[in-house]
Amino acid sequence: MYHTAHDSIVKPLTVNDLAAMKQRGEKITCLTAYDASFSALIDKVGVDMMLVGDSLGMVVQGQATTLPVTITDMVYHTRCVSHARRRAFVIADLPFMSYATPMVAAQNAALLMQLGGAQMVKLEGPRVDVVSFLVDQGIPVCGHLGLLPQWINQLGSYKVQGKEPAAAAKIIADAHQLQEAGAGLLVLECVPAKLAKEISAQLSIPVIGIGAGVDCDGQVLVLYDMLDIGTIKRPRFSKNFMPGAASIEAAINAYHQAVKQSQFPTVEHSY
Repeated sequence: MYHTAHDSIVKPLTVNDLAAMKQRGEKITCLTAYDASFSALIDKVGVDMMLVGDSLGMVVQGQATTLPVTITDMVYHTRCVSHARRRAFVIADLPFMSYATPMVAAQNAALLMQLGGAQMVKLEGPRVDVVSFLVDQGIPVCGHLGLLPQWINQLGSYKVQGKEPAAAAKIIADAHQLQEAGAGLLVLECVPAKLAKEISAQLSIPVIGIGAGVDCDGQVLVLYDMLDIGTIKRPRFSKNFMPGAASIEAAINAYHQAVKQSQFPTVEHSY
């Protein structure tokens, strides 16, 4: 295989590149990815980040929730994704009960990075003890607040979080604590747009929204939702980008451009 001069120029984005994007006010684009083919396509379009989400339990495996997903599943899919990407920053989810203690979290994060090729791991909830332990081992961490899919059996249903003042205040406090613990990114899922705007403005780290309004530093969607394929109903905050697109690549590019130009999400995709 011949490599052109251009090949050597493409370097994977780093967490510093993402922080710099926030500083200059450039929106960060992210999509979930679970395999090499989609990874290559998403990367070709220029999407900044790919999240190997435990959402694969629902969209790839056909499970009712994300809970059955194992660390072995996550390592396999992360490896598929990281093999095919050249530029996009790769984050992998730590699945349900894989970060019950800081030590267990470190062992599982090591698998995602060493075997899977992830550049960062994501975990749900205000697990400050786990985040700071991982960061101490040199493991970059993405926090996740708001709707926590792994907590579905406690939450009872997938609904908007942080609507009451006390709940909003707790999410704000948790966000600051995660940043202080060393998290390099934060995902906010299904929270009112006003709250997400406030948190994005207060934190120095990039805040990536999903169902959290247009004022976050970036956006993430489940790939299959924005391509309108899947076994479950598309959530309200998602958008089908296939109508009017000549190909899957064109639909991914339409999403990428819409986020970059702050045209997605609109009010109808926000709370």
